[in-house]
Amino acid sequence: MKNIVVIGCGSGIGLATLKALHNTNHVIGISKTYSTEFDSLNIQFYKKNIITDQLDDIVFPEIIDGIIYAPGSINLKPFHRFIEEDFRADFEINVLGAVKIIQQLLPRLKKSNSASIVLFSSVAAKIGMPFHASIATSKSAIEGLVRSLAAEFAQHNIRINAIAPSLTTTKLSASLLSTPEKIEVAAKRHPLQNIGDPNDIAKMIVFLLSDFSSWITGQIISIDGGMSNIKL
Repeated sequence: MKNIVVIGCGSGIGLATLKALHNTNHVIGISKTYSTEFDSLNIQFYKKNIITDQLDDIVFPEIIDGIIYAPGSINLKPFHRFIEEDFRADFEINVLGAVKIIQQLLPRLKKSNSASIVLFSSVAAKIGMPFHASIATSKSAIEGLVRSLAAEFAQHNIRINAIAPSLTTTKLSASLLSTPEKIEVAAKRHPLQNIGDPNDIAKMIVFLLSDFSSWITGQIISIDGGMSNIKL
């Protein structure tokens, strides 16, 4: 049984990951929002804002085998309407929060025989999309962080990878998928003609945490319906 920390587990991909992991692992969930679904899951939950709250009162296991950092943002608008604070806020939630938890738990990760960290990029970091300037900037930073830490942590047998999804049905994307017409248009932008499902992402996270992926590190794995590599 591995000790896994899931940040941003209140809904969407983070919650789907909890459901996929809780029966066979000791899972510590940290989120600023509480879900009633936690009541039926075998997890250790802490209500925390990873950006603003201290984590010193959390009783982490001596050995940590995995971290999933799932918080994110979707802040889309024309570039001239962004202000500096928009970029700062997106960078804090997408990048600095991940840095914070990795730094705090690094000594415990080093005690694992095979630790794995999973972060999140975006399809928008690979292909140019209008109105995505802020989120693409933050997610591109995540990709650089993953490659740098993969090189640095390899000597400790700590793997780190990122998943780069396209549009997925979560609360975060609700405004983009609020009508049947919006869903149809969004689906048609993908070669596979559908929207991402959180459970598809969760399955990849489970794989990246497992020993089946023991020779995979420093990778950005696209789960995007073919959008980033196929043009029809």
